[in-house]
Amino acid sequence: MHMTISVAVSGASGYVGGEVLRVFSAHPDVEFGALTAHSSAGDPLGKHQPHLPHLADRVIVDTTPENLAGHDVVVLALPHGTSGAIAAQLPPETLVIDCGADHRLASAEAWAEYYGGEHSGTWPYGMPELITPDGHQRSRLEGVKRIAVPGCNVTAVSLGLQPGVAAGLVDPTDIVAVLANGYSGAGKKLAVPYLASEAMGAAVPYAVGGTHRHIPEIVQNLSKAGAADVRISFTPTLVPMARGILATITAPLAEGVDPATVRDAWIEAYKDEPFMIVLPEGQWPTTASTLSANVAQMQVTVDEKAGRVVVVCAIDNLVKGTAGAALQSMNVALGLPETTGLNTIGVAP
Repeated sequence: MHMTISVAVSGASGYVGGEVLRVFSAHPDVEFGALTAHSSAGDPLGKHQPHLPHLADRVIVDTTPENLAGHDVVVLALPHGTSGAIAAQLPPETLVIDCGADHRLASAEAWAEYYGGEHSGTWPYGMPELITPDGHQRSRLEGVKRIAVPGCNVTAVSLGLQPGVAAGLVDPTDIVAVLANGYSGAGKKLAVPYLASEAMGAAVPYAVGGTHRHIPEIVQNLSKAGAADVRISFTPTLVPMARGILATITAPLAEGVDPATVRDAWIEAYKDEPFMIVLPEGQWPTTASTLSANVAQMQVTVDEKAGRVVVVCAIDNLVKGTAGAALQSMNVALGLPETTGLNTIGVAP
């Protein structure tokens, strides 16, 4: 039976908003309602998202609860700390999907420490593949009206390492994650560090030394997957590409574990997951092969001399890391097949 799902998108002129519009456009049941923003209100969408010709003539309206209400689904693609106030004014019967961080964390203390200000509350977490004590997060998304989509770095690290944590194969108290990140993860804004003359030919670390805002979210996810204690050294690095994350994650091999059995745990954990790809042995993920696709590609090995499990995970930060996860979660919440409208084919070269 064909149903029409009216979707309003806030932050429609930004990178995440534009990606939500691109990804959701492939869904056979989605019809776009209000497209909203703040500073670009009044502009045609084509001025800000010229890659979306089918929506080019749509006029951006102001992001207000009145403009967003009256839709089946509202996607909030707003800066961290700004979606809570809008979301609180939307009708309870509307499915609201927050692509920002406002509703991801269970701990108000962690929110205050890493983001500052008042915590907006905790919504069901939009990562269907997240391993939980009783199965997977997708069962907690069925029929809900509020969803907090995870962060892109968080997606790469959590999905990359959780099979080893859940199976007790790694020591989660000594995780080291170093990420190569595309610039779109920093958002669409004019600032000196993001100018081409600064970025091209340079790799730049940021939020070093345990200060990155995604750390408590990673800890929260790996704890759900079964870790009693999580300690992670997390270092993202901007590299000169528009999209993509390549996360290299290592953790000590748990005592008494046979290294030959480790990779099989990832294969077993993800064998029925349509968007989780454990590559053939010896083949390593690249960001290019995940571009535009709602997939996480990964490979697992054991560095026996170092006694550490090594996982490399690649995602498109704007798709599996954000907009694709939003559409995947929407499908689950509305009782649609989870893969509807979602692409698993990358762009290469």
